[in-house]
Amino acid sequence: MLLGRERILPPGWEPLDSYGYALTALVNLPVAARRRAPVTVCLIVCAGWTGYISAGYWPVVNCLAPMLALYTVAAARSLRAALGCAALTGGVWLYAGLSAEASSMATVTVQAVVFPLVMCRFGYAARVSGERGDQLALLTGQLRREQAERARRAVVEEQGRIARELHDVVAHHMSVISVQAGMAGYVFGSDPGAAHDALRTISDTSREGLEELRRMLAVLRTDDNGDAQGAASYDSVPGLGRLDEMAGRIRAAGVAVELTVTGRPRPLAPGVELCAYRVVQEALTNVLKHAHTARAVVVVAYGARQLSVTVTDDGGAKERTDPDRILPGAGHGLIGMRERARLYGGTVNIGPRPEGGFGVRLTLPTSASATPQGDETRT
Repeated sequence: MLLGRERILPPGWEPLDSYGYALTALVNLPVAARRRAPVTVCLIVCAGWTGYISAGYWPVVNCLAPMLALYTVAAARSLRAALGCAALTGGVWLYAGLSAEASSMATVTVQAVVFPLVMCRFGYAARVSGERGDQLALLTGQLRREQAERARRAVVEEQGRIARELHDVVAHHMSVISVQAGMAGYVFGSDPGAAHDALRTISDTSREGLEELRRMLAVLRTDDNGDAQGAASYDSVPGLGRLDEMAGRIRAAGVAVELTVTGRPRPLAPGVELCAYRVVQEALTNVLKHAHTARAVVVVAYGARQLSVTVTDDGGAKERTDPDRILPGAGHGLIGMRERARLYGGTVNIGPRPEGGFGVRLTLPTSASATPQGDETRT
C-alpha cells in the first residue's frame, strides 16, 4: 500500500486511487483463508492480481500476496499442485513484465521462474518438517503406550511372583504346623514327650515362617530415594544349602524324607537356587498334605550345564486322588512350579508314577563357567 502511494512511480503505471485500493483489498484479503483452501485462494489471488495489473497499477504493490499463497500450497498440498500454482504465478509475473513500457524481459523472466520456485522450495521444506513432526508425535504416543504396557506387565509379573512366594511360604509352614498341632493334641495325655517335641517343632516352624515373611516385606519396602530398604535381604533367600533343614522339618511332621545330592555342589545364581528350593518345598508340602504316611525321596543332581531336582514319593498307605495332585494344570502350587521353571529357562514334569505315588522333576540350566571338577554323592 505504501509503495502505491509513492510520488515517483516507474513510467507507464498509474498511482493508486479508490479503485486501485479496492483491487488491492481483493488481492490480499483472501490470503487470510489460505490454510483452509490453499489452491482456491491462490487462484483467486492470481486472478485479482491480474485484474490489478490490467487496470494499469504497479504490480510490485501486490506481489507478496501471490507468493504467500503459493508458499501455502507447497506446504499443504501435493508437489503437482504446487508446481501448477507456481506456473500460474510465474505467468502473471511475465504478463506484468509485458505490460510495462520499459522493462528488461530477461530480468522479468528470471524473476518469474526463480521467485515461484524459491517459494515452492520453502513450502515443501515446511511440509516435510510438519510431516516429521507428526511422525514424531505418533512415535512418541506409541512409545508411551508401550511403556505403559511394559509397566502393566511388570506389575502383573511382580504380583504373580509375590503370590507364589506367599503361597510357598504360608502353605509349607502352615501345613507343618497343622500336622504337628494335630499330633500334639492326639498324644498330649498319653505321650507328653512327643507332644512337647511337636510343640517345639511348631514354634521353630512358625518362627522361620515369620522370618521369611519379614524378609519378603523388607524387600518390597522402598525408602524415599527409591532404594530397597531390604536389599541386603536378597542375600538370605533360601537356597539348596537349606534343604537339610527343610527335610528335617518334614521328618518331624511325620513324613520320612531321604535327601541325596549327586555331583559336586557349587554356587549357583540366587534365583536358580530359590527356584529349586521352592519346588522342593512345594512338592514336600503336597506329600505332607495329601500322603502323610508316604516316604519321600529328594535327589539333587549337579550336572555340567544343568541342575536336576527330583522329588518322588511312594504314595503311602493308599493312592491319592486329589485333583491338585493329578491334573496337569490344577492347583496354585503346581502352577507356581511351572511358572518358576519357565522364568529361569527350565522345565518341570509333574504327575503320578507308574509304580505308584507321585513325582516332580525340575531341570534348570546353569552357567557353564561353574562346571564342577569332580563328582561326589552324599545322602
